[in-house]
Amino acid sequence: MKELKEFSLKEEYVPRSILYIVVHCSATRANIPFTEEQLLQCHLKRGFKCIGYHFYVTKDGVLHHTRPMSEIGAHALGFNLHSLSICYEGGLDELGKPADTRTTSQKETLRRVLGELKGLYPEAKIVGHYQLSANVHKACPCFDARKEYEDL
Repeated sequence: MKELKEFSLKEEYVPRSILYIVVHCSATRANIPFTEEQLLQCHLKRGFKCIGYHFYVTKDGVLHHTRPMSEIGAHALGFNLHSLSICYEGGLDELGKPADTRTTSQKETLRRVLGELKGLYPEAKIVGHYQLSANVHKACPCFDARKEYEDL
């Protein structure tokens, strides 16, 4: 598992204020793998230039740095300019219904990365995608990120 420091994030200039660190799920079934390459192809088909999230955590807990933090993300309409994003693989049960499908490894990686990001941006609020606005009508990330990470 790569540490954030290995990506030189502390040296990466972010030319905007970061108000939110947004947690997402890939909205894919827990029993079907969804690799970083599959996520890339999905986002390219949607017209993005690359993966819209800054980070992606696969079921094995591996952290993928998918978009430079200096670039504005493409993950939460109306909030991209002032946010960073991290997405975990999953979010749907075997039947395709929203569920917290995070593995123990994903939970550990998410907590570690969010802690490091909070250290870099102490004023930023950690929220789940659906918690950004009443206009977001999704279950994403399928758990209460604000409550789970309130101690960070």
